[in-house]
Amino acid sequence: MTSMQANLLHGFLRVKNFISPPRSALALEKERLEVEGYAKLFRPMARLNNQPVDVNGVPGEWITPPQVEGGRTILYLHGGYYMFGSIVSHRKLAGNTAAAARARALIIAYRLAPEYPFPAGLEDALTAYQWLLAQDIQPSQITLAGDSAGGGLVLSVLLALRERGMALPAAAVCLSPATNLNLSREGWESNTKKDLMVNRYLAEQIQPMYLGGIDPCDPLVSPIFGDLHGLPPLLIQVGSNEVLLSDCECFAGYARRCGVDVTLEVWPGMQHVWQYFASFVPESRQAIGRIGEFIQAAT
Repeated sequence: MTSMQANLLHGFLRVKNFISPPRSALALEKERLEVEGYAKLFRPMARLNNQPVDVNGVPGEWITPPQVEGGRTILYLHGGYYMFGSIVSHRKLAGNTAAAARARALIIAYRLAPEYPFPAGLEDALTAYQWLLAQDIQPSQITLAGDSAGGGLVLSVLLALRERGMALPAAAVCLSPATNLNLSREGWESNTKKDLMVNRYLAEQIQPMYLGGIDPCDPLVSPIFGDLHGLPPLLIQVGSNEVLLSDCECFAGYARRCGVDVTLEVWPGMQHVWQYFASFVPESRQAIGRIGEFIQAAT
């Protein structure tokens, strides 16, 4: 049974979508401003110290909660259709995750499409991981984490690191990850009426802008088509009301067949990246608590 707060959030989203129906045409700057605006509505779960940092040319920010155990570190990749989102919009989600895990988090402003299509964002994420290693942080202390597009990017980074023969991090956390940019009709159709967050029309327009001519079935943009053998333990959280549910279930099943230790959590009644709303929704705090436990156990 969903909480009263979750039901209130769902009601707000329904009213918002009724007053301002999901756009069928991409208004890039408007979408970016809207995503930035969400950050003002919620507060962090702990007092956080934020320090900007240059990550070999990639803008970044260290987020440090009151309690950090050892060198435990999270590299956080924000969501936003690969076109929206920033350090500002996702600072609190990354910080809440860090606080729950008793780790510090590095969140980066990777380059976004359409100005910088694939593989720009992936390259920036790889640069950030290598930068962490150069700071004498061991792979066994690092967890990759991300939501939505950032969750898909986390999986792409793992595949790219393995291709390059680099040491993989201890674990990875993916919140409602985009695992399949082929935009499977079956999966997207099943929850279209329930999903109040993900706009199918925008996704279909954004996909070619992000890909820049790359095959959508390329494993580095759609990890579900990759060889997943040898990846570290994964935690995937997805809401039962998401259009991405089917893709996440398929990815988790495939990863298990490849021998990966996968924990798939399907949260009843939850919307896309509900963890974002932790200062309001109890299920968000509970999910972040589970993430913290997973990271602490893995590192």
